[in-house]
Amino acid sequence: MGGLRELVAPFVVTGPSGVAVRDRLKGLTAGDEEVLRLVGAHLGSLASRDLKARCADGLEHSAESWAVRKRELTGVSSSRWAGSITKATHDQWALARRGQAAHIQGLEAGIRTIAHRLSLPVGHKGSKRAAGGYRSRREWHAKTRRLRVLEDRLGRVRADRDAGRVRVVRGGRRLLGTRHHLADAGLTEAEWRRRWETGRWFFQADGESGKRFGNETIRITPEGDVSIKLPAPLAHLANAAHGRYVLAGRVRFAHRGSEWADRVAANRAVAYRIHHDTGRGRWYVTASWQIPPVQAVPLEAALAHGVIGVDTNADHLAAWRLDTHGNPIGNPRRFFYDLTGSAQHRDAQVRHALTRLLHWAKACGVKAIAVEDLDFQAETTREKHGRRRRFRQLISGMPTGRLRARLVSMADATSITIIAVDPAYTSKWGAQHWQKPLTSTTRTTSRHDAASIAIGRRAQGHPIRRRTTPPPHDQSDRAGHRTVQAGPDTLGREEARPRIPGPRTRCVPPDAERKRATRASSTVRGARSDQEWVQDALLLTE
Repeated sequence: MGGLRELVAPFVVTGPSGVAVRDRLKGLTAGDEEVLRLVGAHLGSLASRDLKARCADGLEHSAESWAVRKRELTGVSSSRWAGSITKATHDQWALARRGQAAHIQGLEAGIRTIAHRLSLPVGHKGSKRAAGGYRSRREWHAKTRRLRVLEDRLGRVRADRDAGRVRVVRGGRRLLGTRHHLADAGLTEAEWRRRWETGRWFFQADGESGKRFGNETIRITPEGDVSIKLPAPLAHLANAAHGRYVLAGRVRFAHRGSEWADRVAANRAVAYRIHHDTGRGRWYVTASWQIPPVQAVPLEAALAHGVIGVDTNADHLAAWRLDTHGNPIGNPRRFFYDLTGSAQHRDAQVRHALTRLLHWAKACGVKAIAVEDLDFQAETTREKHGRRRRFRQLISGMPTGRLRARLVSMADATSITIIAVDPAYTSKWGAQHWQKPLTSTTRTTSRHDAASIAIGRRAQGHPIRRRTTPPPHDQSDRAGHRTVQAGPDTLGREEARPRIPGPRTRCVPPDAERKRATRASSTVRGARSDQEWVQDALLLTE
């Protein structure tokens, strides 16, 4: 078909490579909290200093400079604390470089779009695939200024990239900007300062296999006792041997607690991070470890029991179960979530919706869920969508990346395979071929429900277009109803439906006794073939 882009074949999404669980630190004393604040603030200052040194090195960074930085940090903390800080610094610098590259791509895409539209006459109508000219001379003039602004900005970002400069804010750029809008955020200066200082703390330690309980810096025993190796300047606060501080509270990981206990008992590496929630005044500890990659299930084996197609939307997931031939079974399901509020609330809403989806898939006995391989990073620019601000906000708010990552990690625990398909034309073709046929007086099928069928059929390798009913020859329904998808090896899949006596086809067996005589038709079209029609002569009138 001309004008359609080439579709990517569906593929099985690889499982998660790590696990992270979190629990609250309960029963802490005032002394414990003071020690945690001092350790976090001290290590946070060291992390800020190390990040500044790494950014100053830029592209001239080498293993020798890394070793020098680590030796300097070891004297004011410990060798393991220094290793964790330098590793986190390198990860932060690499993340900033990736964000810088994505920013350059976005600026280049915006410049191309504006330059194309400026080259067209004012008022020139565009098409579905290419934008037209601007609507008025005023808008055309404003976009010329916008083009120069983007070009200048692109030049500065490219210069930073070539020089190896990155711009990182420890504590978060958004929280830094909130300092100038405290009234809108509902915060006082003291509350903001407390959040800012807490956000700049550093309290995470990498694990090490072979060491006691898998971590020498932050150690948690199988019973839940937490002890911390204090940095050298704070060693006088230790309440245990070897410069360690044992907290009064205990932790118990409810989720995947048995896996964590097995790793700790076997002295396998477990990384820990201690975090303070200033809004609630609570302390949390997060344990994470790597898991071996799981062998991917072949696509044919995953689809042996059918598939559930899922269409991701701004406020719900639309799902429909399909059999092995691509036929929708039962009624569609919708799993709603609310993406307003804080990040924790949005994340919880996504997890609850995915939990209901996985429970339904498990109850149906389906071993595969098909989702779209969505990426809206290049679709949210104002240069592409112009005045459609609400639409830009809509697609920007869809948690495509987080939802897919959550779904993959949660489905791995239930032995359900996730299949990613190309999202091209699923909503359009689904509504064109499936929305109206599946709408009845007792069921309303939306475009999103029809799109979920298109997603599932694409994962199975079936075309999205449904098999339409042949035109009937007459009222006896002789053409049949061949609208159901069948396998290529099914006998008679392209033939008419067999004539079975009964009310469905309104025919009777040939040996049945008639209760009344057949009435002759009064029209030529309905006359029997053996009846002969004779044209009478014209009447002679006076």
